[in-house]
Amino acid sequence: MKAEILTIGDELLRGEIVDSNKSFLSDRLLTVDAEVRWHVSMRDDPADMTEAFRRAAERSDVVLVSGGLGPTRDDLTISVLAETFGRKLVCDEETLQNLRAFFARFGREMAANNAKQAWFPEGAEILPNPVGTAPGCMLREADTAFFCMPGVPRELHKMMDEQVLPRLDRLRGDDQVVRATLLRTFGMGESNLDEELADVASEAGVSLGFRTAFPDNYVRPLARAADSSEATARLRRVCDAIRAKLGPMVYGQGEADSMESVVGRLLDEAGKSIAVAESCTGGLLAQRITGVPGASAYFRGGVVAYANEAKVGQLGVPQELLDEHGAVSEPVALAMASGVRERFGADFGVSTTGIAGPTGGSEEKPVGTVFIGVATAEGAEARDFFFPFERERHRMVTAQAGLDWVRRLILGAEPVAPRWARGRS
Repeated sequence: MKAEILTIGDELLRGEIVDSNKSFLSDRLLTVDAEVRWHVSMRDDPADMTEAFRRAAERSDVVLVSGGLGPTRDDLTISVLAETFGRKLVCDEETLQNLRAFFARFGREMAANNAKQAWFPEGAEILPNPVGTAPGCMLREADTAFFCMPGVPRELHKMMDEQVLPRLDRLRGDDQVVRATLLRTFGMGESNLDEELADVASEAGVSLGFRTAFPDNYVRPLARAADSSEATARLRRVCDAIRAKLGPMVYGQGEADSMESVVGRLLDEAGKSIAVAESCTGGLLAQRITGVPGASAYFRGGVVAYANEAKVGQLGVPQELLDEHGAVSEPVALAMASGVRERFGADFGVSTTGIAGPTGGSEEKPVGTVFIGVATAEGAEARDFFFPFERERHRMVTAQAGLDWVRRLILGAEPVAPRWARGRS
């Protein structure tokens, strides 16, 4: 299937928001073996929208439209789509009642302009929106299927997965079933991954794709077969082969398996707890850990000890260590990890202390240097890394490396530095 993605909104053209919907929709279309041929963004302008709809109908099998389904005067997608293809707008009473019920749940009366969200082109199939007020719709025009979805990402994501993808599976109508997944890796660059997996996916009907999402790299295996069971079996075989090649470098599978969610799951299953002592990451480790629902089962707490006085007063780091070795050093990272573990009564204590830049480096400790420490009941260890990135990415990869170290310890795997992190020792 040739696919096209249209995103609508003046704010996209003005650069007020980042158009993440295009990348999300393109990624999802891979799972049904649809080839995205065009990305188009346009203003809330009826003439521009009409031209885009007509052009898409001439060249694409599937068109995913994002935005313009709201209740305000600049939300024109449905009315312009109907006019473009000569369809009348008709009110769907069930949708109208659902809209009223949505507002009633919050003790609010529905504004009159919200009623426009219950009107659709004649012949359209309505796509429910369980998390917002803007339903979507599917409209067939000759050989092209248009899917209109909200521009709000969380609403679009749910509608795409629950309403659009199943319909696309049925629309394909060929004798091929496609199955795909996402394997998340940390510690190896995209080109090295490709090289490492050179002899994987040699089976007919199987292919690999690669994508960078800093600080991770993703491998997307895709399998095609004549029936669902064989496609699933092929996908399982290639995933097993990738895991055998990469080992614990593969830390998760699917969209939901972030590093912090995987570590949280492992801690919960093992009945273990964690506490963090952060300097250069400035609370990012704690933020990521507590961003996972249920983190209270294993997260004991954390200290952002940015100043040396805080390291001494809050974590018990001896002043003489700071005087002799400096805050960015192995002994201080060890003391921070041990101190936070003892103070919070946790099984794991993790510390970060480094120079995120852009200033503060020296010949001995250049910008990018960081020490990560991990303390357990068996003892403490700290390692130095060199992450040659700007400040924000330095903080991101330091937090990721700290979480990955804990993951590997729980799994009984050797803690390994990312291949692109040049340790100084």
